[in-house]
Amino acid sequence: MIRPGSIRGPQAMRQGSAACALPARAGACLLVVNPNTDGGITAALRLAAHAAAPAGLRAVVLNPETGPRAIESAADRRAAAAAVLALLRRRPHDGYDGYVMACFDDIAVAEARAQTARPVFSLAQAAIEAAVARGLAFTVVTTVTQAVAGIRDLLERYGAAGLGTVRATGVGVGPSAARTPLAEARLHGAIEDARRHDGARQIVLGSGAYTGRAGELARRYGLPVEDGIGPALRRAAGLPIEAAARPA
Repeated sequence: MIRPGSIRGPQAMRQGSAACALPARAGACLLVVNPNTDGGITAALRLAAHAAAPAGLRAVVLNPETGPRAIESAADRRAAAAAVLALLRRRPHDGYDGYVMACFDDIAVAEARAQTARPVFSLAQAAIEAAVARGLAFTVVTTVTQAVAGIRDLLERYGAAGLGTVRATGVGVGPSAARTPLAEARLHGAIEDARRHDGARQIVLGSGAYTGRAGELARRYGLPVEDGIGPALRRAAGLPIEAAARPA
């Protein structure tokens, strides 16, 4: 069974204690893992997780010390999975009630589930399930074109092949997270195209690079936008998902 421990060294100092085994703690404690090593994305995930966490739930958000800064290829995916599993095995101790793999992929999910009885969910599964629960046609907007085939497979796996489609901005994870002018233009263009050409009535943000932007984009476009962090936390804590509400 995986019993993840605290990260030692400078990474631990930046990201805070990974321990959840606190005396008389209330509620569940989850470990949220950003599989890439981009500290900016990890920081955004931490803010989003703390904002989305149900009352009484604590989320510890970390990324591996080593591995790809962006996951944009099959080689990146393999390296990230190995780094995530190494993080989970480091200095074992009890404490986490569930795990969230915070990217739009199932990186290390099957391997983690094989080694722990605790719930393990990815942003991808949780976001797709939330979109399916809403019952509206949706488009997953992702970053690089190399991710499209894998996301289509995820749609099939989670019962959304007839409801969802995928569009890529063609801009990398790093620039997308940094909100460069090109990345922003492509993101907004993809959402407009999803509405106009795909008939999308909701948008799923298909990259950790877009973490924390669901509310802003929902207000701008007047339709539900899901980034998966809230549903993933709820699933990992053993709670039912709550689909994103339509903005007022």
